[in-house]
Amino acid sequence: MENLPRRRFLHLALATSGLLATRLSFAGGPRGERRLVLVVLRGALDGLAAVPPYADPDYARVRGEAALAAPGGAQGALPLDGFFGLHPALGFLGRCYAARELTVLHALATPYRERSHFDGQDVLENGSPRPHALQSGWLNRALASLPAPGARATGVALGQNVPLVMRGPAEVASWSASRMAALDEETLQRITDLYASDTLLAGRFAEALSTQALAETMPAEAPGPPDYAARYAQVVRAAAGFLRQPAGPRVAVFDTTGWDTHANEGAAEGQLAGRLRALDGGLALLREELGPVWADTAVLLVTEFGRTAAVNGTRGTDHGTGAAAFLVGGAVAGGRVVADWPGLAPRALYEGRDLRPTLDLRAVLKGLLAEGLGVSPRALESDVFPDSTAARALPGLLRG
Repeated sequence: MENLPRRRFLHLALATSGLLATRLSFAGGPRGERRLVLVVLRGALDGLAAVPPYADPDYARVRGEAALAAPGGAQGALPLDGFFGLHPALGFLGRCYAARELTVLHALATPYRERSHFDGQDVLENGSPRPHALQSGWLNRALASLPAPGARATGVALGQNVPLVMRGPAEVASWSASRMAALDEETLQRITDLYASDTLLAGRFAEALSTQALAETMPAEAPGPPDYAARYAQVVRAAAGFLRQPAGPRVAVFDTTGWDTHANEGAAEGQLAGRLRALDGGLALLREELGPVWADTAVLLVTEFGRTAAVNGTRGTDHGTGAAAFLVGGAVAGGRVVADWPGLAPRALYEGRDLRPTLDLRAVLKGLLAEGLGVSPRALESDVFPDSTAARALPGLLRG
């Protein structure tokens, strides 16, 4: 540690001590800037369950007992565009669609075509066509391409670790819900005095204390089965606390697990429905917590790949290819489903088992970064998503 620069050492100390902040002193920054939130659904969300194509003539046959009824039927899907619906657990997203604040993207994928969670997530986050080809993430590289923000961190990662998508040359903030042992007032004052002569270090320490105070206002999770709703509430409130600041970060990232539904997935009810309901409630809480900032916010929910079209022998689904994604928020030009639908007939399935991808996720990401953050086309092609010229930016994702 003795060879580390003093300021880098403080960065590490705060990140590992439980003070949980690498935040800079957020100075400057205009109001009304777009906010982007990336939510990674780890484990491969079943897109055919979350966004059922109930009007596809092969849907009910291929899904069997897991097929959802059309809107209006018993425990049926929520209406979208007359062909696709939403899982009935996604009530808030359904209201966002009606308010033109949700765009659903279907039959999309990264360039990855195998079915390893580890490699699939790596491609999703590193932004290249191959797993482990890059050691930094596309979102961090996008932030690095923007004009220098001075003393302002442009992004924040919320969770136990900074995910690959946010690692790289741009300095970002971090926050975790874990707590350190309480320090007495005398110790805190001594640390404050120690860094009083260094404006940057003093500012960072003050921000760390502020972040810890925010964490302590959140209820601890009770013992027992995992409470997904409570976990969303904690991280969502923290994300909103950062993004509400006029001079705070413009980008927030967090992830969620539990989407690897190999068994007992269920249809309108079941383990997947419970997870979708918790996710939907977390998004509703994010809208509430952001308040007027929601109007300038776009939230993208993505997963590493989809799941098999047919249900397996344990009433679940296995690793697949084509997936679904959601883009929701007041800044979204929503009320539509974007899909070049390949169909679910046996001859249309990828390798005879999966939804065939027809939309490159990188095209969505390029369009969102260009419209939401102002990342230049040159940076998108050369730095953010190398080897991606075939994936042209999808326009018109955001309002205005």
